[in-house]
Amino acid sequence: MIDRSSATRAGAAALVVALAAGTPATAQAQAPAAETSFRATVYGWFPGLSGTTEFPSGAAGPSIDVNSKDVLESLKMVFMGTFEVQQGRWGGFVDWVYSDLGSTKAGTREFVIDGQTPAGLTANLSLDVKTNVLTLAGTYSFIERPAYSTGLVFGARMLDMDQTLDWSFVGTGPAGLARTGRSEVRATNWDAIVGVRGRARFGSDLRWFVPYYADIGTGNSDLTWQAIIGLGYSFGWGDVVAAWRYLDYDFESGEPVQSLTFNGVAVGVSFRF
Repeated sequence: MIDRSSATRAGAAALVVALAAGTPATAQAQAPAAETSFRATVYGWFPGLSGTTEFPSGAAGPSIDVNSKDVLESLKMVFMGTFEVQQGRWGGFVDWVYSDLGSTKAGTREFVIDGQTPAGLTANLSLDVKTNVLTLAGTYSFIERPAYSTGLVFGARMLDMDQTLDWSFVGTGPAGLARTGRSEVRATNWDAIVGVRGRARFGSDLRWFVPYYADIGTGNSDLTWQAIIGLGYSFGWGDVVAAWRYLDYDFESGEPVQSLTFNGVAVGVSFRF
């Protein structure tokens, strides 16, 4: 029998090698100036969240499976910030995303006991998800031309997530009951990542550009990957960008958090100095 975790990691490793081996021979063309530059970017990211979390029920029975996509309906806060440094072809960046998402859901159901006695059950659920995603990576620019640039990304990404589920059940009628509880799961994962990033510039003065980014990795997670593509405009002091970002996690079997996906629009401003 093939072990799914081993197969997934082998596939990720193969793709990592392919990305690294795919660096074109034209990398020798037009080396950038060896001066040091910095870029600070502040983003607002507004993703939808989907995934599967297994909360312990606190009893001897089966666990409670919660589909985040069905529960989360409101966004509390999301922030994204990036700081980059570049010297010649080599560089590095730190990217930090903090999100606080949560929602409540309530419902009532009435039923009949012994064909005549009405009864009811009211349920209230509240789910809160706090997430920190930290990426530490080095970069190597193997193509740097006026109309486009492409570079290699290599480093690590950390995911720290805290999910809290509060519930209460109140019954009416002869079988009346009242029960409340709370379950919490937390996961901290580190994964090695490798990828590519760059931008394609266009327009008469090359001020418009399309930024792109993609990475894949594995480690504590079974598999993680993300992709970003957008549209931006360059000013003398920096850039304004609107992008779509997709971040996906597939965790190992048996983990309390089984899968997680962030998917949505990000709008940001970057400053060069």
